Amino acid sequence: MFSSRGWACRVFCANALVRAGLNVRVIDKRPVKVAAGQADGIQPRTIEVLQSYGLADKVLSQAAFMIMAAFYNPGPNGIECIGRVPDVTAPTARYPYEVTLHQGAIEGIFLDSMKKEGLEVERPIIPVSLQISEDPKALADPHAYPVKVVLKHLDWESGEDTETVRAKFVVGADGAHSWVRKTLGISMDGEQTDFVWGVIDITPSEKTDFPDTRNKSAIHSVNGSCMIIPREGDKIRLYIQLSNKDAVDPETGRVNLHRYDPKRLLDVAKDTFKPFTMDAALDKVEWWTIYQIGQRVASRFTTNERVFIAGDACHTHSPKAGQGMNASMNDTHNLAWKLTHVLRGWADISLLKTYEFERRKYAQDLISFDKTFSALFSEKIGDDSKGHGPTHEEFIGAFQDYGNFSSGVGVHYAPSQIIEPTYQAAASNLIIGQRLLPHVLVRAADAREVNIQDLAPADTRFKLFVFPGEHTQTVAAYLDNSQRFFYKRRDAFDVITILQGTKSTVNYLGVPLVLRSHWTKVLLDDTDITGSRGGRIHERYGIDRFAGALVVVRPDGYVGTVAPLDKLATLDTYFSGFMLSD
Repeated sequence: MFSSRGWACRVFCANALVRAGLNVRVIDKRPVKVAAGQADGIQPRTIEVLQSYGLADKVLSQAAFMIMAAFYNPGPNGIECIGRVPDVTAPTARYPYEVTLHQGAIEGIFLDSMKKEGLEVERPIIPVSLQISEDPKALADPHAYPVKVVLKHLDWESGEDTETVRAKFVVGADGAHSWVRKTLGISMDGEQTDFVWGVIDITPSEKTDFPDTRNKSAIHSVNGSCMIIPREGDKIRLYIQLSNKDAVDPETGRVNLHRYDPKRLLDVAKDTFKPFTMDAALDKVEWWTIYQIGQRVASRFTTNERVFIAGDACHTHSPKAGQGMNASMNDTHNLAWKLTHVLRGWADISLLKTYEFERRKYAQDLISFDKTFSALFSEKIGDDSKGHGPTHEEFIGAFQDYGNFSSGVGVHYAPSQIIEPTYQAAASNLIIGQRLLPHVLVRAADAREVNIQDLAPADTRFKLFVFPGEHTQTVAAYLDNSQRFFYKRRDAFDVITILQGTKSTVNYLGVPLVLRSHWTKVLLDDTDITGSRGGRIHERYGIDRFAGALVVVRPDGYVGTVAPLDKLATLDTYFSGFMLSD
């Protein structure tokens, strides 16, 4: 696994793979891990994903929370607040907020998790050549080593400084200027915009009187646009719109960092915030940069399903909507379990084709979203180049309309060998191809409340959520049949049963053993002990209480298919489409 700047998907993927028991090597050309700056915003869906790895609490305990968003427009004396709304407009979000934490801390959480599994990043190393075998038999054999990589150790003072590595698979998580992507000859399709922005991390001084530094704030002024992102502690991040005439070198057409410095960026921001004062000590600036918005997607995400690219290596866009690190992590969250299933011999190697199928379509949707969002944000309210820029109502409307997508909770994978929506009606509100909706249940054995998402950790197994209705014996007989796919590949599955009834009356030991592998795996559709949380999950998911249903949740937390209890044999068809029975 390679990385130089693609730190998020690199450490995320490495952590997921090593936790699954796979042999992984991670290289980075940097001599030390990054300390600050760059990506730091975490969206609601990504928090859910971190929770599935047991890492959400470590992030949330250090992070700054963004719960409200404030909007400012030009007024008679400068900018004025014209409204505040919830930052996250996604009704099904388990975590209805964004959080921010600096890159070094986030990376450290993953590095610590990897270290517990015996894996550390090897530094400073760069790849210098990559070759993929053309032998069809080797490419089709998941146990073969068809990729040859030559690595150069940058800190070796004497002797041979190169090393040849044979690999089964390679993941190029090496940023927007990806060496892996260029080596594979993969093009980036899209365009560069005319919008240029500066970014600076500051700690406002006591002179600052802007009232929304602790909210996400979108400011449109006659001087340009600005966005505030609260950071951990007292810090904030400012995104500042710049004149491309000042920031872009006319000879190269590229952004020239030498044309700006922290003082000049802060001076531009001060003009934007008038009549409010925005002040900070320049000697405490942790990080700054300027960039030109580019929106591009790689023409493909893999070569022969042996070398993959992920994160910024395959999609680039504006950072203001907080998608970069989130998209990157979720790329590798999608890929890691598929690699694990193939390498364990649980799934056919063709499963790996679904990585590009699912994540490239998502990346294209992301670019479409980013084009709309960045244009709305970069144009002056009511005054674009054609004389009719977005109105305030259009801007806030777009902010809220895109909430489901930008939060990550609305990501929807299209039908494929692992997304089978034929019997969607059996769980009409639980959309096949979207992530499992959060909901509170009560554990039958001890009446403890549990969120159903926590019953689907990222442990590489498919989760079978059984809503038996009045057909408990029917489901048990199916799962206990040695001819069924589940029976033949039981180690790839985890069964969780959700019963009707109350915590004061249900005896969970009456459930057949195949439906209760452990006392924690039988839950009730009931409220918690206070009566204020949980209950009515059948109604929430659109499952008939009598007829029941069996919901299949993939290892990445997405609903793969749903089977009515009188059509359980369809599960054999579903799993045999990509899994190996022995």
